[in-house]
This record gives sequence, structure tokens and C-alpha cells, in this order.
Amino acid sequence: MTAKRTPSGGAPPPGGAADGRRPPVMDFPIAPPGEIGPVEEYERLRRDCPLAWVRTPMGAPAWYVTRYADVRALLGDGRLIRPTINAWPVRPGDPPDPGPGLTTMMELNGARHAALRRALADEFAAHTVDGHRGRIRALAEGLLDDVETGGPPADLAADFAEPFPLLVMCDLAGIPYEDRDYFLPMADAALGALVTLDEGREVTRTLRRYITQVIAGKRRRPGDDVLTRLTCRCDRGELDEEDVVTFGLSMLMAGYRTCTMFLADAILVLLTQPGRFARLRDDRAIMPRAVEELLRYLPVLNGVVVLQATRDIGLRGRTIQAGEAVLPVLAAANRDGTVFPDADRLDLRRDPNPHLTFGHGAHYCIGVHLARAELSVALDALLDRFPGLRLAVDESELPWENESPAKSPLALPVDW
Repeated sequence: MTAKRTPSGGAPPPGGAADGRRPPVMDFPIAPPGEIGPVEEYERLRRDCPLAWVRTPMGAPAWYVTRYADVRALLGDGRLIRPTINAWPVRPGDPPDPGPGLTTMMELNGARHAALRRALADEFAAHTVDGHRGRIRALAEGLLDDVETGGPPADLAADFAEPFPLLVMCDLAGIPYEDRDYFLPMADAALGALVTLDEGREVTRTLRRYITQVIAGKRRRPGDDVLTRLTCRCDRGELDEEDVVTFGLSMLMAGYRTCTMFLADAILVLLTQPGRFARLRDDRAIMPRAVEELLRYLPVLNGVVVLQATRDIGLRGRTIQAGEAVLPVLAAANRDGTVFPDADRLDLRRDPNPHLTFGHGAHYCIGVHLARAELSVALDALLDRFPGLRLAVDESELPWENESPAKSPLALPVDW
């Protein structure tokens, strides 16, 4: 995509920033149609304009940050917070107090955030997740049983990559999987707020109401799940009710959808880069490093982390003013050649691999061990079940949602 300038909506006029503080505004970078990416501009932006001024898909301007060192520093900067979709961007006619909105653990800060993370630390610890691997593998095998019974060709996006992380999340968190046709469209609308802001805002109250009802159900019929245990702690006065709601919303918003895209993209990349699938199939000892490399290499997160400055921040000779939005682009940072030698090559044995896919700082993803387990278990199960797996169509025939910054194929037809 070619960057262009626009004089509208509070952006700088043609010719550059009105106050010397901002570079010319450019279009929001999107990966080329029909592919994972990465975005073509990453390399040029890291080199020539590491702090760019872009117009986001919903029209609001934001700082777009692409160098690894800058992205890492901003993710750990306490002067930046993640606003809810109800609070940003502010538009004419918006109420001064938008209400509770859709607060997940990413938007939670301070003492409440720290307390909720402490309450969840053991639930998502590495040893706890390791203890769940048998359950996770059983869920994968159940889906692959259906795929195999249906016979080739099969759509691994719809039949495996989409339902598997959702099943795992529902099983461990305690959200009813049978409700998926109700909550999935709303969660996807909220997740897509960078593109469909109005629709995303409209569903927030309904999602909160749904999670509140699920929590009430845990009190009537306790289960062996995280929501039940948090609800018990709430009833003992150790957590607020709002903390439990926040966790439930976090699971709906971040507990599975990114994993579905990573899994679909991982399968596609392994099948389309010669020798990668066979290498992983024949040498499972490299699986931990392969998973880390896939998490680094796959540009799923193309600028969808939105932060907002609470105070002025100086960076690269410019000033990010209080109230302005910042997009630390994880996918661009993960391709920074100053940190990752031969960064555009998928190296399943890469080590070390300090990628930023799970963030950095106080909001480092609490589900990191679960996400790694899901990807490694899913790939192990696929490699065991279908050692001759291959695409059933040419890669150019795969359907994509080309307007979304987050990229994964809408269908993944395979044969074996």
C-alpha cells in the first residue's frame, strides 16, 4: 500500500506537520490481499519512519511504531494504557462517561489488575497448563476424529483451527461451549472494533450481561473451572464481582480468537514452505523452538494493539501527547533484523527468540503457557493423524478477509 497524505480530521496539512511534531499522515498499513503478510511497509517504516502518524480504519489518527526496541519500551511504559472500545476514539456526541463498557485484563490497571493477576497466577502457571495437556490433546483428537470421518477434502479452518482453541478456552475457563452461536458474533464484533467501531460498541453491554449470567450459573452449579474458583473467591471477599466479570470478558475477547488465527496460519505456512511440514513431522524435538518461531514469524497482530498516552512521551525526536493513541506493531517488531538475523525467514530451530507476540511489561499475556500448549498440541495431533497432509487447492485460491489488519485464511481445504 502506498502511503498518502490527507488534510482532514485533525491530521497535518499537506507538506508535513503543522507544529513540526508529527510526520505527514499515512494510510493504515494493511497486508496485500490474499496472503498472511507481513505488511509491505514494515521494512521501510523501521528504516525511515519508525514513529509514523497513521489514520486508523475507523478514521482516528494514531502513532504507528515498528522498531523492536521502541515497541518493547512502549509496551512496558506505565504512561500508556489500553482504552476500552467505549472510551476511544472520542467522537462528537459521545457521552462524557460511557459507562462500564468492555473492560478486559488488558484495559485493567493498578491494584485491581495486580490483584486479579495474582488470583490467576497458579491457574495459568506452566505446571498447571502441563497438567491440562491430556485434556487439551483429547479435545484435539475429538475434532480430528470428525475431520477424518468426514474424509478429504476437509476445511481445517472451520473444522479444527476455529473450534479447537474455543473448546480449550470454554473447558478450562468454564464458559459454555454450547452458547458459542450466541457469544461468538458479539465477541468478534468487539474484537473487530478497529474496523467496525459502532458494531463493536453496541455489543458491549450484551457481552457483560452474558458473562454476569454465566457467573450466576456457577453459584448455582459449581464446576471444575477457573470461573467457578474465582466466583468462590469473590464470595469469600477476596475479589470483587467486577474482577470476575473482567476475567470472563478477557476469555471471550482474548482467550481463543488470536489462537485460531495463529493455528490456521501455522498450518498454512508449514504446508506452503517446502520441507517445513516434513521437518517438524520427522523431528518433534524441535517443536518448542518451532512454536516460538511460528509465534514470531506469523504476522497475525498487524497493528491491533491500541494504547493511549496519559502523559506526554518523547520518542525519536517527536512528542506523543497525552490523549493520543499509539499502535506498537508487534508483527513489525518481530521482523526487526537488528534483533532477529534473517528475520523474514522461517527458522524452526531459531534460538534465542525474544519475540514480542505476548507483549511485555505489566500486561504480558497471562495465558502465554496455555497458548504455547494449544499450538504445540494441535500441531502434534495433526502431524500424528495426517502425516501426508497437503493443501487441496492452490494457495492463490484461498479466501481471505482482506480489510482486517489481523490476517488468517477464512478456509483451509486440505487432503491427506
